[in-house]
Amino acid sequence: MQINDLKLFVRVADCGSITAAATELDISSASASASLKRLEKQLETSLFIRSTRSLRLTDTGERYLIHCRKALTDLALGQQAIDDVKEKISGVVKLALPSDVGRNVLLPWLDSFMDEYPELKLRLHIGDTLSDFYHDKIDVALRSGTPKDSSLVAFKVCSAKRVLCASPEYIARRGRVESIEQLAEHDCLFFMLDERTHDLWSFTHNGRELKARVTGKRSCNDADIARRWAVAGKGVVYKSSLDLGEDIISGRLIPMLTDHEGESADLYLVCPGREHVTPVILLLRDMLRERCELKLKEVSKALG
Repeated sequence: MQINDLKLFVRVADCGSITAAATELDISSASASASLKRLEKQLETSLFIRSTRSLRLTDTGERYLIHCRKALTDLALGQQAIDDVKEKISGVVKLALPSDVGRNVLLPWLDSFMDEYPELKLRLHIGDTLSDFYHDKIDVALRSGTPKDSSLVAFKVCSAKRVLCASPEYIARRGRVESIEQLAEHDCLFFMLDERTHDLWSFTHNGRELKARVTGKRSCNDADIARRWAVAGKGVVYKSSLDLGEDIISGRLIPMLTDHEGESADLYLVCPGREHVTPVILLLRDMLRERCELKLKEVSKALG
């Protein structure tokens, strides 16, 4: 049911004329008449008794008008509440993001977020080393994995798994990885995880945990570089499905060992203390949860 149809119904009832209501709302009489007919069809009842000289409410229309006015008033109050919140969303937020998901996934989302709250100022700190909240003066950080420091306040943003991938060019040259054991025969691409090189890759298959200590020529403290190397055909990468999502959807990277479940790569929005959980942080959390859920559904479809 369209809100504009409800608004028109109220105006027609107040004016006693479709033409007069249409003039007030700056629409054509034909559009107004069509709007009323659409509303009556949805309600499966007549709201007005029409004649060549008059227009008056039916008994049903009289009763519906009471509820319709209240509904429109409640909607207006709800919109005002949202507008009031938006007016309060201002100031500076210093946000730390992981390199890959920060650059390649979150930036456009954050642009839309700032468009919605134009009084907000954002200071980004992008990198894969753990930011020190107090030394780096960070308000909130997006981190992979459950925070180990129990004094931090952490909100789970999404549940994701790592995916083993390589480019079509690499697979044509070196072949697919068909088993955990075959990883030893491939060039694996490393990045820093919890300030150490992530070269022990774990999978779960048929309820069993399988681990492989992998080797390769390329390692970097920036996980985005590992993804770029993989897209360029330099080796096999094992990263979050959120990080690799667009590459998988576009075919730049091909998933392998898809019958194996990858390591957990859950994301958390972390604050240094309860006093740092502001309305801005909660809105940011809700936006990230919604966007990540939609993106991971797209990736899941691509993974089959």
